[in-house]
Amino acid sequence: MIRARLVAINGKPVNPDGYEKPEAKRLVDREFNLSYTTQLPDDNRVTQGEWFGASDKPQVSIEEGIAKTIRVKMGDTLRFDVAGIPVEAPVTSLRKVDWNSFKVNFFVLIPLNALADLPATFITSFHLPTSESRVIDGLVAQYPNVTAIDVTPIMAQIQRTLAQVIGAVQFLFIFTLAAGVLVLYAALAGTRDERMRESALLRALGASHKQVRAVQIAEFVAVGGLSGLMAALGAQGIGYVLASHVFEFHIDFNPWLVPTGIVAGVTCVGLGGWLSLRRVLARPALQSLRDA
Repeated sequence: MIRARLVAINGKPVNPDGYEKPEAKRLVDREFNLSYTTQLPDDNRVTQGEWFGASDKPQVSIEEGIAKTIRVKMGDTLRFDVAGIPVEAPVTSLRKVDWNSFKVNFFVLIPLNALADLPATFITSFHLPTSESRVIDGLVAQYPNVTAIDVTPIMAQIQRTLAQVIGAVQFLFIFTLAAGVLVLYAALAGTRDERMRESALLRALGASHKQVRAVQIAEFVAVGGLSGLMAALGAQGIGYVLASHVFEFHIDFNPWLVPTGIVAGVTCVGLGGWLSLRRVLARPALQSLRDA
């Protein structure tokens, strides 16, 4: 890992004031961590250009996300300042990096010859079972110049925070679902008398009990299915907007969300309709017409 500062793109000095996004300003205002390798890391994938491999020619492979943020494209020439030593090379490839792997990854990779004899720090990551945590103490005692960072407490705190957020979202979901069922029940209850007269009139005109019930079921299925479909599409749309424009991360759409939403909508509307109108068909048609 070699610390460097990006000072120019295509010969033009880089200045944080030249960017609008706060993330871009922070990136160009701090030092980059450069590294070198001949083999493309397993959790990296070249999306544009070609991997430089064992080439001795100075060139840059940059992560596609940061390239987009700081407006760097294929063929641009980047100039870095490493402790007063300029390192300049063109961008020959863009990479997609799996940052969830917990492996050591870098935004910028350059062939070894371009970074030879520059001050470097070596870094790695590894998994250590909890039962062998004392190995770290022995490692630091034997090699005092080694800095070991245990991310277990950090991950535990993140997991606790995520669990609390997930719990709050689930509670909000259940509360919203219950409120929706109550609203549906109230809406159907408000039209109970009208539905009762319609049911009595249909039966008086010759419709069977089964036919009238089938009409009500079809209505509940149509309303519930449409509601579930709109809810599923709306959730995916809002999730995409929040992910891409607010949190700025990639989101994968779940193909099962739409059928699940439709089934859930039909179930909830059917339950609310049955609770509200279960006595409509049980009442004699003659009595309903007399009360009307």
